[in-house]
Formats: sequence, structure tokens, C-alpha cells
Amino acid sequence: MTTTSRPARHRALGDHTWQDQAVCTPTEYNPVDPETFFPGPEDADRIATAKALCAQCPVARACLDAALETGDTHGIRGGLTEEEREPLHAKINDRLDHSRVNDTLAGRDIHLTKAERRAVVLAGYRQDVPVERLAWLLKISPEHALKLYRETRRVIRHRQIAEEAARTASAVTGAVGTEQLVRDAFGTAA
Repeated sequence: MTTTSRPARHRALGDHTWQDQAVCTPTEYNPVDPETFFPGPEDADRIATAKALCAQCPVARACLDAALETGDTHGIRGGLTEEEREPLHAKINDRLDHSRVNDTLAGRDIHLTKAERRAVVLAGYRQDVPVERLAWLLKISPEHALKLYRETRRVIRHRQIAEEAARTASAVTGAVGTEQLVRDAFGTAA
């Protein structure tokens, strides 16, 4: 699942300051009942109210990301019910949001899925990001970063070899087919 939606400010690891901007945070001037966001499955009115509030929230995406990244399966988060988030929870490690990859390469300390971590390694390799920088970005040892670069180089090389072999096989098959047609056209084939 790849997303390339509007640019977002992704929350940093351990950052909960986004919650201060959430519409669901009760204040003196915004007396929201937190229980509104924990309706029963049959409570359509409370679900609609919570979703309407989420639709106005400036940090709904951060809320949804936090719920998915922490495995929070309770209540309405980011405008989605528990049931609506369930398939997203199942696919979270496959999420590939290129804006998150770019933010990481720019030095932002954000939560990444497995697919996004692989994309950071590939982009880092292609952009000649030093091993030490990759290690710092992914919070791994330089030895592990070097290993990831070696694996990436090997995967790219194997892909190039396979593509080259496919092109060669296609060219040989095409040439044999053309030769056969030409021979048949002149009646020289047995």
C-alpha cells in the first residue's frame, strides 16, 4: 500500500505534542466528552458525532498514525472506528509513504514501517548517503547499515542480471522466430 497524499508533518518518535491540538482534547473553551470517542458498536449517533469532530481536527492524520503505529485498537482515532482501522492494522508494515521516507532522509526522527525502512535504505544507497548517516537515521549500528547496503547492492545487481537475461532471451527468441518465418517463406524448411 503506497501513499503519496498531501505533504504532512509526521510526528516524531515519542512526540505526543500533537495531542494538544486535537479537537477531542477537552479544555475550558472546548468541553468535549472523551467518552464520545469510545462509542458502542451500535451507537450510531456517538459514532457520527466523533467522526464529525475528527473531520475538523488539524491532527487527525497524526492521531491515525499513532493508533496504527502503537497498535491501538480502541475507540475512534483519526476519524476511523475500530472496525475501519482493523484492515489498516493488518497492513501497517506494508505501508509505504514516500513523504515519510523523505522526511527520514532529511533527518526527521519518525516512526517507519518495514517497507518504509527498506525504502530509506534503497534511497540512501542510490543517493550515496554515508553508512554512518544511514545508521543514525535508522538507529542501527554502522555495521548493520553496511550490511543493509551490501544486501541492497546485491538485490540491485541480481535484478539487473535477470533483466539482461530476459532481454537476451527475448532477442534470441525473436531472432529465431524471424529466421524460421523467412526460411518457411522461401520453402527451405523441411
